[in-house]
Amino acid sequence: MAIGIPKEIKEQEHRVALLPSAAYQLIKRGHSVLVEAGAGSGIGFEDADYHAAGAKVVADHEEVFAKATSW
Repeated sequence: MAIGIPKEIKEQEHRVALLPSAAYQLIKRGHSVLVEAGAGSGIGFEDADYHAAGAKVVADHEEVFAKATSW
């Protein structure tokens, strides 16, 4: 399964749908995880944290939706 994680677009909203540790667990079980750059920055997670977990970090939400649905 391909899982896409876009960055929150609401003002003053800092949550992210998936932490790097959860991304790691999903990837370990055979899923693909695609994360929009900066998605976790509001809660202290950098793109490098997602990359280290095995997720692919992409530039914008359009790419998340396009690639997650066709991956």
